[in-house]
Amino acid sequence: MSEYILKNEIKLIALDMDGTLLDPDNKVTEENRQAIRAAEEKGVRVVLSTGRTYATCSDYAKSLELSSYLVTVNGSEIYDERGKLIERNIVQTDFVKWMLDLSNQYGTDYWAVSCDQVYRKDIPGDLFASEWLKFGFNTNDDKAREEIIQLLKENGQLEISNSSPTNIEVNALGINKAKAIEVVCNRLGINMSEVMAVGDSLNDIMMIKEAGLGIAMGNAQDIVKETADWTTSTNEESGVAKAIEKWILKL
Repeated sequence: MSEYILKNEIKLIALDMDGTLLDPDNKVTEENRQAIRAAEEKGVRVVLSTGRTYATCSDYAKSLELSSYLVTVNGSEIYDERGKLIERNIVQTDFVKWMLDLSNQYGTDYWAVSCDQVYRKDIPGDLFASEWLKFGFNTNDDKAREEIIQLLKENGQLEISNSSPTNIEVNALGINKAKAIEVVCNRLGINMSEVMAVGDSLNDIMMIKEAGLGIAMGNAQDIVKETADWTTSTNEESGVAKAIEKWILKL
Protein backbone atom coordinates (compact mmCIF):
# COMPACT_ATOMS: atom_id res chain seq x y z
CA MET A 1 0.00 0.00 0.00
CA SER A 2 0.97 3.64 -0.24
CA GLU A 3 2.78 5.26 2.67
CA TYR A 4 0.51 5.44 5.70
CA ILE A 5 0.28 8.66 7.73
CA LEU A 6 0.18 7.89 11.47
CA LYS A 7 -2.59 9.98 13.01
CA ASN A 8 -2.15 9.05 16.68
CA GLU A 9 0.70 8.19 18.98
CA ILE A 10 0.88 4.41 19.41
CA LYS A 11 0.41 3.31 23.02
CA LEU A 12 -0.12 -0.44 22.54
CA ILE A 13 1.29 -3.03 20.12
CA ALA A 14 -0.82 -6.16 19.52
CA LEU A 15 1.41 -8.94 18.18
CA ASP A 16 0.36 -12.19 16.59
CA MET A 17 2.84 -14.98 17.30
CA ASP A 18 3.05 -17.75 14.68
CA GLY A 19 4.17 -16.34 11.34
CA THR A 20 4.64 -12.92 12.94
CA LEU A 21 6.64 -12.60 16.16
CA LEU A 22 8.11 -16.11 15.86
CA ASP A 23 10.51 -17.18 13.15
CA PRO A 24 10.00 -20.52 11.31
CA ASP A 25 11.77 -22.29 14.21
CA ASN A 26 9.23 -20.86 16.69
CA LYS A 27 11.85 -18.57 18.20
CA VAL A 28 11.93 -14.83 18.86
CA THR A 29 14.85 -13.30 17.01
CA GLU A 30 17.23 -11.08 18.94
CA GLU A 31 16.26 -8.15 16.73
CA ASN A 32 12.57 -8.61 17.63
CA ARG A 33 13.45 -9.01 21.30
CA GLN A 34 15.47 -5.79 21.40
CA ALA A 35 12.82 -3.79 19.54
CA ILE A 36 10.08 -4.97 21.91
CA ARG A 37 12.23 -4.04 24.89
CA ALA A 38 12.89 -0.59 23.42
CA ALA A 39 9.16 -0.04 22.79
CA GLU A 40 8.31 -0.99 26.37
CA GLU A 41 11.04 1.30 27.68
CA LYS A 42 9.34 4.07 25.73
CA GLY A 43 6.10 3.29 27.61
CA VAL A 44 4.34 1.37 24.84
CA ARG A 45 2.45 -1.73 26.01
CA VAL A 46 3.15 -4.95 24.09
CA VAL A 47 0.34 -7.53 24.08
CA LEU A 48 0.65 -10.99 22.53
CA SER A 49 -2.55 -11.69 20.59
CA THR A 50 -2.52 -15.27 19.41
CA GLY A 51 -4.47 -18.32 18.39
CA ARG A 52 -2.40 -20.26 20.91
CA THR A 53 -3.58 -21.24 24.37
CA TYR A 54 -2.25 -19.60 27.52
CA ALA A 55 -0.12 -22.68 28.22
CA THR A 56 1.67 -22.40 24.86
CA CYS A 57 2.26 -18.63 24.84
CA SER A 58 2.82 -17.53 28.45
CA ASP A 59 6.45 -18.68 28.48
CA TYR A 60 7.16 -16.42 25.50
CA ALA A 61 5.63 -13.47 27.36
CA LYS A 62 7.80 -14.26 30.37
CA SER A 63 10.95 -14.59 28.27
CA LEU A 64 10.21 -11.18 26.73
CA GLU A 65 9.63 -9.80 30.23
CA LEU A 66 6.20 -8.53 29.22
CA SER A 67 4.06 -7.29 32.07
CA SER A 68 0.94 -6.99 29.99
CA TYR A 69 -2.29 -8.68 29.05
CA LEU A 70 -2.44 -11.85 26.95
CA VAL A 71 -5.08 -12.46 24.28
CA THR A 72 -5.25 -16.18 23.58
CA VAL A 73 -7.21 -18.66 21.42
CA ASN A 74 -8.09 -15.87 18.94
CA GLY A 75 -9.72 -13.83 21.70
CA SER A 76 -11.65 -16.63 23.39
CA GLU A 77 -9.63 -15.96 26.53
CA ILE A 78 -8.06 -12.78 27.93
CA TYR A 79 -5.58 -12.77 30.82
CA ASP A 80 -4.44 -9.77 32.85
CA GLU A 81 -0.90 -8.79 33.86
CA ARG A 82 -0.93 -11.27 36.74
CA GLY A 83 -2.03 -14.16 34.56
CA LYS A 84 -5.59 -14.05 35.89
CA LEU A 85 -8.35 -15.01 33.47
CA ILE A 86 -10.65 -12.02 32.97
CA GLU A 87 -12.80 -13.20 30.06
CA ARG A 88 -13.70 -16.53 28.47
CA ASN A 89 -15.95 -17.21 25.46
CA ILE A 90 -17.19 -20.73 24.81
CA VAL A 91 -18.13 -22.52 21.57
CA GLN A 92 -21.34 -24.52 22.00
CA THR A 93 -20.54 -28.20 22.40
CA ASP A 94 -23.23 -29.11 19.86
CA PHE A 95 -21.25 -27.17 17.28
CA VAL A 96 -17.99 -28.86 18.28
CA LYS A 97 -19.63 -32.27 17.80
CA TRP A 98 -20.97 -31.17 14.40
CA MET A 99 -17.54 -29.90 13.33
CA LEU A 100 -15.87 -33.12 14.46
CA ASP A 101 -18.36 -35.02 12.30
CA LEU A 102 -17.53 -32.69 9.38
CA SER A 103 -13.82 -33.35 9.87
CA ASN A 104 -14.44 -37.09 9.77
CA GLN A 105 -16.73 -36.75 6.74
CA TYR A 106 -14.15 -34.80 4.74
CA GLY A 107 -11.11 -36.68 6.07
CA THR A 108 -9.34 -33.60 7.43
CA ASP A 109 -6.98 -33.30 10.32
CA TYR A 110 -8.46 -31.42 13.26
CA TRP A 111 -7.66 -29.93 16.62
CA ALA A 112 -10.04 -28.94 19.37
CA VAL A 113 -9.21 -26.59 22.23
CA SER A 114 -10.99 -27.12 25.54
CA CYS A 115 -10.54 -24.94 28.60
CA ASP A 116 -8.00 -27.49 29.83
CA GLN A 117 -6.03 -28.79 26.86
CA VAL A 118 -5.63 -29.17 23.10
CA TYR A 119 -6.81 -32.39 21.45
CA ARG A 120 -5.57 -33.47 18.04
CA LYS A 121 -6.50 -37.12 17.59
CA ASP A 122 -7.46 -38.27 21.05
CA ILE A 123 -10.56 -36.11 21.58
CA PRO A 124 -12.72 -37.53 24.42
CA GLY A 125 -15.83 -39.52 23.57
CA ASP A 126 -18.00 -37.41 25.85
CA LEU A 127 -17.58 -33.95 24.38
CA PHE A 128 -20.17 -32.56 26.79
CA ALA A 129 -17.88 -33.26 29.75
CA SER A 130 -15.69 -30.31 28.65
CA GLU A 131 -16.12 -26.68 27.65
CA TRP A 132 -14.66 -25.70 24.27
CA LEU A 133 -12.88 -22.57 23.07
CA LYS A 134 -12.01 -23.33 19.44
CA PHE A 135 -12.16 -26.00 16.75
CA GLY A 136 -9.72 -26.23 13.83
CA PHE A 137 -9.60 -28.10 10.53
CA ASN A 138 -6.47 -28.64 8.44
CA THR A 139 -6.36 -30.05 4.92
CA ASN A 140 -4.44 -29.59 1.69
CA ASP A 141 -7.64 -30.40 -0.24
CA ASP A 142 -8.80 -26.99 -1.44
CA LYS A 143 -12.23 -28.26 -2.51
CA ALA A 144 -12.90 -29.89 0.85
CA ARG A 145 -11.75 -26.77 2.69
CA GLU A 146 -14.02 -24.50 0.65
CA GLU A 147 -17.00 -26.79 1.17
CA ILE A 148 -16.41 -26.86 4.93
CA ILE A 149 -16.09 -23.07 5.03
CA GLN A 150 -19.39 -22.75 3.16
CA LEU A 151 -21.13 -25.06 5.64
CA LEU A 152 -19.67 -23.12 8.57
CA LYS A 153 -20.89 -19.84 7.05
CA GLU A 154 -24.36 -21.31 6.53
CA ASN A 155 -24.44 -22.21 10.23
CA GLY A 156 -24.40 -18.48 10.93
CA GLN A 157 -23.38 -18.83 14.58
CA LEU A 158 -19.61 -19.23 14.30
CA GLU A 159 -16.58 -16.97 13.80
CA ILE A 160 -14.46 -18.32 10.92
CA SER A 161 -10.80 -17.50 10.28
CA ASN A 162 -7.47 -19.22 9.72
CA SER A 163 -3.88 -19.15 10.92
CA SER A 164 -2.44 -20.63 7.71
CA PRO A 165 -3.73 -21.06 4.14
CA THR A 166 -4.48 -24.75 4.72
CA ASN A 167 -6.49 -24.49 7.92
CA ILE A 168 -9.79 -23.19 9.26
CA GLU A 169 -10.17 -21.86 12.80
CA VAL A 170 -13.60 -21.58 14.39
CA ASN A 171 -14.51 -19.59 17.49
CA ALA A 172 -17.80 -18.47 19.00
CA LEU A 173 -19.61 -15.90 16.87
CA GLY A 174 -18.26 -12.39 17.34
CA ILE A 175 -15.09 -13.55 19.08
CA ASN A 176 -11.89 -12.36 17.48
CA LYS A 177 -8.60 -10.69 18.35
CA ALA A 178 -9.94 -7.18 17.68
CA LYS A 179 -12.76 -7.56 20.18
CA ALA A 180 -10.31 -8.86 22.79
CA ILE A 181 -7.80 -6.06 22.17
CA GLU A 182 -10.65 -3.57 22.60
CA VAL A 183 -11.41 -5.12 26.02
CA VAL A 184 -7.72 -4.71 26.96
CA CYS A 185 -7.70 -1.11 25.69
CA ASN A 186 -10.79 -0.23 27.72
CA ARG A 187 -9.14 -1.54 30.86
CA LEU A 188 -5.96 0.46 30.13
CA GLY A 189 -7.67 3.66 29.03
CA ILE A 190 -6.30 3.35 25.49
CA ASN A 191 -8.22 3.97 22.27
CA MET A 192 -8.09 1.47 19.40
CA SER A 193 -6.76 4.34 17.26
CA GLU A 194 -3.65 4.23 19.48
CA VAL A 195 -2.99 0.53 18.72
CA MET A 196 -0.54 -0.95 16.21
CA ALA A 197 -1.59 -4.50 15.29
CA VAL A 198 0.75 -6.88 13.46
CA GLY A 199 -0.20 -10.22 11.89
CA ASP A 200 -0.12 -12.55 8.91
CA SER A 201 -3.38 -14.53 8.72
CA LEU A 202 -7.16 -14.26 8.63
CA ASN A 203 -7.41 -14.45 12.41
CA ASP A 204 -5.44 -11.17 12.47
CA ILE A 205 -7.54 -9.27 9.93
CA MET A 206 -10.06 -7.76 12.35
CA MET A 207 -7.42 -6.37 14.70
CA ILE A 208 -5.39 -5.07 11.73
CA LYS A 209 -8.51 -3.41 10.34
CA GLU A 210 -9.68 -1.86 13.62
CA ALA A 211 -6.30 -0.74 14.97
CA GLY A 212 -5.08 2.78 14.32
CA LEU A 213 -2.17 1.22 12.42
CA GLY A 214 -2.50 -2.24 10.87
CA ILE A 215 0.72 -3.98 9.82
CA ALA A 216 0.92 -7.08 7.61
CA MET A 217 3.95 -9.31 7.64
CA GLY A 218 5.90 -9.79 4.42
CA ASN A 219 4.86 -13.45 4.57
CA ALA A 220 1.19 -12.61 5.22
CA GLN A 221 -1.67 -13.93 3.15
CA ASP A 222 -2.54 -11.56 0.29
CA ILE A 223 -5.88 -10.49 1.77
CA VAL A 224 -4.10 -9.46 4.98
CA LYS A 225 -1.65 -7.30 3.03
CA GLU A 226 -4.57 -5.72 1.17
CA THR A 227 -6.28 -4.92 4.48
CA ALA A 228 -3.22 -3.53 6.25
CA ASP A 229 -1.96 0.06 6.23
CA TRP A 230 1.65 -1.02 5.74
CA THR A 231 3.60 -4.22 5.06
CA THR A 232 6.81 -5.05 6.89
CA SER A 233 9.44 -7.74 6.26
CA THR A 234 8.82 -11.46 6.78
CA ASN A 235 8.99 -13.30 10.09
CA GLU A 236 12.35 -14.73 8.94
CA GLU A 237 13.63 -11.16 8.56
CA SER A 238 12.45 -9.85 11.96
CA GLY A 239 9.54 -7.97 10.40
CA VAL A 240 8.11 -7.15 13.84
CA ALA A 241 11.31 -5.33 14.79
CA LYS A 242 11.32 -3.40 11.52
CA ALA A 243 7.73 -2.27 12.11
CA ILE A 244 8.50 -1.18 15.68
CA GLU A 245 11.64 0.63 14.56
CA LYS A 246 9.78 2.56 11.84
CA TRP A 247 6.54 3.43 13.62
CA ILE A 248 7.40 3.45 17.33
CA LEU A 249 11.11 4.14 17.65
CA LYS A 250 11.18 6.28 14.48
CA LEU A 251 14.62 5.00 13.51
